[in-house]
Amino acid sequence: QVQLVESGGGLVQAGGSLRLSCAASGRTVVSHAMGWFRQAPGKEREFVALIHWSASVTAYADSVKGRFTISRDNAKNTVYLQIDSLKIEDTAVYYCSAGGYYLGSYSPSYWGQGTQVTVSS
Repeated sequence: QVQLVESGGGLVQAGGSLRLSCAASGRTVVSHAMGWFRQAPGKEREFVALIHWSASVTAYADSVKGRFTISRDNAKNTVYLQIDSLKIEDTAVYYCSAGGYYLGSYSPSYWGQGTQVTVSS
């Protein structure tokens, strides 16, 4: 079992930055791929970014490439999402996840409770 707790969300003006953190606990957490998803009001949850357990592989949604950076510190069991040049359309609840990654496909098995990011004009 893996437990995930997100933090770092908040209200920020467009063009600003935030760093989200996801603290993981549980057995073999470092062997999991980790990902971030987000869900805006009235929309489906969508993939944002993922990172392989070794950090050798990262992937991003096209809508965030160049602005979001995912990283992890396995010694701290923590994954981060650096968000720069925030846009109003980035407003959403951001969820951390942990799961398996195989042949380019990520399958999340565990989810955090989410952290709200609100971008104002």
